[in-house]
Amino acid sequence: MQTAIRIRRYWSAWLLGAVLVPSVALANTALVPSPPSINADSYLLVDFDTGAVLVEHNPDLQLPPASLTKLMTAYILAEEVALGRLALDDTVRVSRNAWSQNPVFNGSSLMWIEPGKPVTVAELERGIVISSGNDATVAIAEHIAGSEAAFVDLMNRYAEEMGLTRTHFENSHGLPHPDHLSTARDLATTAVAAIRDHPERYAVYKEQSYTYNDITQYNRNHLLREDPSVDGLKTGYTRVAGYGLVASAEREGMRLVSVVMGSSSTASRKAETRSLLNYGFRFFETLRPLTQDASLSEARVWKGQSKQVALGVTDEVVLTLPRSTASIDTQVEVDEPLVAPLDVNDVVGRVTLLRDGEVVSEVPLRVLQRVEPAGFFARLWDTIVLWFQQLLG
Repeated sequence: MQTAIRIRRYWSAWLLGAVLVPSVALANTALVPSPPSINADSYLLVDFDTGAVLVEHNPDLQLPPASLTKLMTAYILAEEVALGRLALDDTVRVSRNAWSQNPVFNGSSLMWIEPGKPVTVAELERGIVISSGNDATVAIAEHIAGSEAAFVDLMNRYAEEMGLTRTHFENSHGLPHPDHLSTARDLATTAVAAIRDHPERYAVYKEQSYTYNDITQYNRNHLLREDPSVDGLKTGYTRVAGYGLVASAEREGMRLVSVVMGSSSTASRKAETRSLLNYGFRFFETLRPLTQDASLSEARVWKGQSKQVALGVTDEVVLTLPRSTASIDTQVEVDEPLVAPLDVNDVVGRVTLLRDGEVVSEVPLRVLQRVEPAGFFARLWDTIVLWFQQLLG
């Protein structure tokens, strides 16, 4: 079955290296201590907005993700809703494969669905995200793609499109399979996509409990009950994988995403995640020194209908830097002369951002308004004036 995949390109660069490797200079004017020592096989801490890596250990080591797999399952559910091919109030037929009594699920996390009992997409979403129900993942997989095998193929196609180069899925839930693997980096990428692409669906990750079939289950991300800044995402555990947690928190306009894989216990993964998040918020900050379409200067235009043009940046500039009381200074350099015609977004120089005299970022200086060419005689006159200026300069 061929299924169209819609991937938002505005975060594709984030996935492919502009983000999960440091894309901004971490200025060394503010002293930052070494990261905390974490008891886990692999871990990663990144800034959600810039992708700057603040802490990493074996981020590309392939490991069994266990129920962290469900980040992709829930992401595809959210995509299908956004595409209009799935409605939250759709009723889903529960097959015997998806039945909570399927021996495959023995001893694992369940939502406790059963054949013949109505269940909606919205209920299954909470069963996946909050209850971590393996039965719920199979039910939604069969509903979306016709079979779990077809859905797993879709998961792997999404992984390829999203740049998850070291992830391979063999099922929709994360129960052990030798070829079912992912990495901390790929899981962070998936988490960022979930938060950024579907904020309305991401709100479910913060819910602390869910009741279905008269059974109340509590979100296994215990940080939700202990830290009000934490609003997601997902826990995972199998004997093979150990304990894992992908979490996100937002404090004072800064959002961080952490991934811990292969920890030793539920208490350990919680403490390790808290340690990573506190370190990131304590010693780093997300700054927005330049807003979208910010005008920084005006420059002389030659041979144009306008003699002046506004110059600046067309995209917001966001930086991750060590915390400091020092301000960000801006230097604008224009590649003169500017000759019409000029189009919006034409690069005509550079903007250098400095803190304490050190360069922390450099971005293109762009034209903010179109300048049409002047008439023949005006252009001829400007040509003569420019020639004399260059001759005398």
